[in-house]
Amino acid sequence: LSMKLFFQYVGCFFAFFSVGLLIISTWTDCWMVNADDSLEVSTKCRGLWWECVTNVFDGIQTCDEYDSIYAEHSVKLVLTRAMMITADILSGFGFLFLVLGLDCVKFLPDEPLIKLRICLASGVMLLLAGLPGITGSVWYAVDVYVERSSLLLHNVFLGIQYKFGWSCWLGMAGSLGCFLSGSLLTCCMYLFRETSSGRLHSAYSLRKGYSSAATVVTNVHLPSSQTATSKMYAVDTRV
Repeated sequence: LSMKLFFQYVGCFFAFFSVGLLIISTWTDCWMVNADDSLEVSTKCRGLWWECVTNVFDGIQTCDEYDSIYAEHSVKLVLTRAMMITADILSGFGFLFLVLGLDCVKFLPDEPLIKLRICLASGVMLLLAGLPGITGSVWYAVDVYVERSSLLLHNVFLGIQYKFGWSCWLGMAGSLGCFLSGSLLTCCMYLFRETSSGRLHSAYSLRKGYSSAATVVTNVHLPSSQTATSKMYAVDTRV
């Protein structure tokens, strides 16, 4: 039982920080950052929703939101948005299910098998959340790197060259955390599910055996006079 609680708490720890990292990554503005910091008087960051410029000397930041979501955007931007939002939703529900499945939470306290199944469901959700999260963040980073490398290879200088920033790193870290938490919950909780199922089956068989034995003992010790009286009462009632 202590090992079960340990795995639950470790999974909950990783799930909590993974959900936070994914949400921060999705809604921050530094998926791309200019690579020539030494030549610039400002730091330029591009996110999934807006672009921000921070003055190096006074730290003043100005942000410009992109056009409407229905406007024409690059495939990289649109798909990364969709995958990160999907990862946020799945990981959020996975963490919520995990909290409900913890043994220390007073939710269905008399149904340990159902709580284990809730933990398994949360593990599956976290695994599913890690897939679009890691796909979106890694694909975005690789696309930025390939674009920058191609410009350098062809000696093309556009004034500003970008590399992937800390928001992209947070997306990768959150996705890996979801994979770790989901794997821990699905594998370890499944083992405890088999053990709990066997215990519940044994307890049910034991209770059934006691019930049958009690019935036999009651019938054996039933006095003959009471049996005869019951039969006569039944005959009189039918008449």
